[in-house]
Amino acid sequence: MNKLLTFLDLTKGEDNKQSVLENVKSNISFRGANLWILACAIVVASIGLNVNSTAVIIGAMLISPLMGPIIGAGFALGIYDFELLKKSLKNLLIATVVSLAVSTIYFYLSPFKETQSELLARTSPNIYDILIAFFGGLVGVIAITRKEKGNPIPGVAIATALMPPLCTAGYGLAIGNFHFFGGAIYLYTINCVFICVATFLIVKFLDYPRLIQFEKAREKQITFVITLLTIILLLPSIYFGYTLFEERKFEQKVNTFIQNEFTDKGYTIIYKKTRYKSNNSSLEIALLSKKFNAQENAEIKQRLNVYDLKGVQFKIRQDTTNLKQDILNQIKNERTNVNEKDAVIATLRKEIQDNKFDNKSLLNEARILFPSLRDISISNHPFNVDQEKNNIVPVVIYSSEKALNKDDTQKLELWVKTRIKKNEVEVFWKNTK
Repeated sequence: MNKLLTFLDLTKGEDNKQSVLENVKSNISFRGANLWILACAIVVASIGLNVNSTAVIIGAMLISPLMGPIIGAGFALGIYDFELLKKSLKNLLIATVVSLAVSTIYFYLSPFKETQSELLARTSPNIYDILIAFFGGLVGVIAITRKEKGNPIPGVAIATALMPPLCTAGYGLAIGNFHFFGGAIYLYTINCVFICVATFLIVKFLDYPRLIQFEKAREKQITFVITLLTIILLLPSIYFGYTLFEERKFEQKVNTFIQNEFTDKGYTIIYKKTRYKSNNSSLEIALLSKKFNAQENAEIKQRLNVYDLKGVQFKIRQDTTNLKQDILNQIKNERTNVNEKDAVIATLRKEIQDNKFDNKSLLNEARILFPSLRDISISNHPFNVDQEKNNIVPVVIYSSEKALNKDDTQKLELWVKTRIKKNEVEVFWKNTK
């Protein structure tokens, strides 16, 4: 047992306590070079979030000096140095305001305002972010108190991720999205507080000398305030973590449902959209070629109960042009193979474009051959929609006072086929009287 305790002893390899404190105090201030480094790091992190580059974001976190005042606050609480605490919090506030101002200005001026996945990841903190901040903070403060600092510090800077939430908050301010701003600031606050709590615990554990000696009652008061603040920040993140867990469970059930009821039966899913809410979830899909009638739709909806998806609003999209446009939008927002994505986008764009005919020009040309025409409209129309593969046929609707005779109707049909380069068309007359 003694060997195990010796093996886990944190005092082994510990640096001189006074030297550690001096080092901590020297990294608190944001003046001169530190302030310039912080501003530059914020710009780099903002660019990384803007272009969705993880490597650039990591680089910004490595050069950020934000950890200094947070660690200083933790040490100040641990040794009851309230002057150091005041100085640490003041400098942290300065760093936070400067970071918010720089990131807001950058995103306001940036021509790219799209919400990338790296930005979205910083808007919904949960219990896992608390664990990362706490254990990352533990590693950081343990490394600071060692004679041999080693190389955990860069890893701590990356893991605890103080820069990206601040930049995301600036992005929220720049585009006027206060949901993004609130979520990002909450994540930043979580990181700051739990790094500080981890530092406080290690300082207590290593028995750093107190600057002020308090009575037991006063010490309990201070501990109570720290505990209360921790719980206040902990509760919302537990709720968000539970929501994330339930959403993941919902996604797993949906994937199982789709796999068993569609994919395994040979139906190709080309579009899927899910929305999770505790009492109002929905699932929307579309298939490559299979069309379902009303009875089949009802039977599939009944099968949702088997997969514990009762109450989920389920819809199979069977329209054409609007669906293709939705698929384009979905593909643009997904991380897929670039070449494959571009090929699918090009194909769908062509299909959408093929469904558009210049009816105005066609009318002007048709009137030369058929002067009695008042209007003409051509559009693609699906036939045999209840079959495995439907048939898309251009439909021609012309209007005139009298319907064209049989010979002229055949001439119009032949002319349209030649003009739009289709082998089959359907011609209908609309009475304008």
